[in-house]
Formats: sequence, structure tokens, C-alpha cells
Amino acid sequence: MGNSLVCFSPSHKKPNNNNFNREPSKRSPYSSPFLSSIASTRRSNGSSKKKEMLADDLLLQQQAIEAVLLFQNHQKNASSIPLNRSTSVVYPSPGQQNQSFTKSSSSRQRLRSDAVSFQPLELVDKQDVKTDGLETNHFILVHGGGFGAWCWYKSMTLLEESGFKVDAVDLTGSGVHSFDTNSITSLAQYVKPLTDILEKLGDGKKVILVGHDFGGTCISYVMELFPSKIAKAIFISAAMLASGQSTLNLFAQQTGSNDLMRRAQIFLYANGKDQPPTAINLDKKLAEDLLFNQSPAKDVALASVSMRPIPFAPVTEKLSLSGTNYGSVRRFFIVTQEDHAISVPLQETMIELNPPEQVFRLKGSDHAPFFSRPQALHRILVEISQIPPI
Repeated sequence: MGNSLVCFSPSHKKPNNNNFNREPSKRSPYSSPFLSSIASTRRSNGSSKKKEMLADDLLLQQQAIEAVLLFQNHQKNASSIPLNRSTSVVYPSPGQQNQSFTKSSSSRQRLRSDAVSFQPLELVDKQDVKTDGLETNHFILVHGGGFGAWCWYKSMTLLEESGFKVDAVDLTGSGVHSFDTNSITSLAQYVKPLTDILEKLGDGKKVILVGHDFGGTCISYVMELFPSKIAKAIFISAAMLASGQSTLNLFAQQTGSNDLMRRAQIFLYANGKDQPPTAINLDKKLAEDLLFNQSPAKDVALASVSMRPIPFAPVTEKLSLSGTNYGSVRRFFIVTQEDHAISVPLQETMIELNPPEQVFRLKGSDHAPFFSRPQALHRILVEISQIPPI
């Protein structure tokens, strides 16, 4: 891990046991700002307030269970999921003369804010989306650190209702994948469920990869391995690394300005406190402000019972990316403009240093646009899918 960890100072505050797996741990000098924010935690006083909060928690847990059932049966019940309307804006990516990877171009026009309203039972007009003749109609959705395939249930519903084929993958130790997160020792091991899908993809078949958060590192890894099988790669507030860079290196750029991130992270030491951390957990209450500051309460509840620790070893691993492979895949970036986890300045830095083909901006979106702005996110995904091959 080297000098990249030197800048993180340990916290002596007693850890809060209210986290996703309730395993207590002391703060660590190994800090990785996956999730950053400047919001404050909520506090309540008095027994009556506590009773109200308990009742709210029980209600939210019930809603979370309902959301899980909706996800598991999304093909049958897609029309019953009410989603919030949102808007998005797209801008061309800033060009650079000395970029290290091949940069594609497109003549598409700028997308203006969409003022079309959606009825609760009418998620998307399938007649407006044409999938025939596309380079590919197959999306693979890759979750971020701590998340799982479950987080995409709204996006899966919308895309499938529009005629797309969709796979949402659980990376190793994530979602319903049973592997112990603390035992993951490499990025290749963590990403294996995704590489398995691409290895089995038929000859001449292509997919659109969508990566969120740490999922950006994961799709970059497979872009280097399978460039001919990937039509487009979409980074949603995701780690878009340069060759020789690790996710930890990248996110360390914002750690100094974010106290909430430090307080939210709880490091796990399955190999003993004298060894590097094996995983990173998140304080449940603080994670609400870090990740879901614009998301519906039922989705926050779903996340609170579904999120798992983030494996530490893959976060520290440096990528080796080439212009021939990784650089040949067309890249698009979606900026989440109310993001407390990966700040907008850090997202802009990634775009400037490693320019994608185009940049889209989601107004009013927190770090989880699949919860907070699902329809606006859907429109962008569909629009990118319809950009013709060069």
C-alpha cells in the first residue's frame, strides 16, 4: 500500500456498532474516501422521539423487504414500482491533445433538460425506444463498493420494459454472493463473476458495461481484457482510473476535506490488527447522508439491510491499462451533481485527466442515481445505447 496511506490519520473515537454487519472495529490509518460528504448526523432527544424513531425503523424495514421482493420479481411487477421524475443535462467532454488513451468522437447534439412528467404506473413509453438495429441491446450493470445487483432493480425494470437485455452482476462477496469479503485478496478475484459473463459471451456479441462507484475500476479491468466484446462503457460517479493508478490513490485526493467519510468508515481486520485491513464497513446512519441524501426512504431501508463490507485489497491494486485495449472502448461519464460520496470536483478531475467521449450531468442526484433519479438515469442510458458505432 506504500506511501498512499501515510496521509490518513487514525481516529480514537469509539466505533459505533450501528453498521451494516454490526461488527465493531477501531478506526484505521488506512482511510479510503469511497464515500464523502459534508452533511451532519441526525440526533434525537427524549423517550417519545425514540419511540417514534423505532416505529419509523420498523416501517422502513417492512418497506425494504417489499423492495427486495419487487427486485426479485421485477419482470412480473415492473409496472407497480413508482419512481420519481428528474432531469439531466449533457455536455461534451473537454478535449485534450496529450491524452494517453484513444478518444472517440460523436456528432450527437447536447441533451436539454427534459420536462416530460411520468405517471406512477407508466415508467417508460416503450414505443419511444427502438432497440432494433443497435450495435447491442445488452446492458451489464456493475454495482459499486458495498452494493450488490439489488441496487439496480429500478434500472433493470426500466431497461427491460424498453426492450433491452439486462444482467446485473453480484461481484465476489457482494449481494447474494456467499463468499467472505474478508478473504478477497485481489481485484481479479473480486471481478471474477463479471469476467465469467464476458468469457461466455458468444462470438461477435457485444455489451454495454455500466459501472457505479468502485464498479468503475471493475469495468476498466475487464475493458483491458475484453475490448472487442464491449461496445461502450458508462461510468456513473465511478472510479475512472489512469494506468498505474489504484482506487485508493484516486479517492485519497478528497480525503483531507471530508470528516464525515472518516467517521463513517469502519475498518475490519480479519487477519489481526497488526496486518492491513481486510474490508471496510460503513456506519448505517452516517451512510444515509453519504450515499442517499436525495433517495427515497424505502430505498435507504433496502440498502441498510442489503449492503456488505467493501473488500480492501482490490481497492489498493493498481490497474495496468493500455491504449490498444482499454483505450479502444468508447467511454461515457455521468456526473451526479448532489453527490456527497464522490465529490463533483473529484468527478471533474477524473474527466479532465482521462477524458471520455461525452459527459452527462444528472441534476439533483445523490451518489445512488438508480434510487434518487432512476428515470433520468434511464434516459441517459438509452440515449448512449442509441449512439451509432463509429
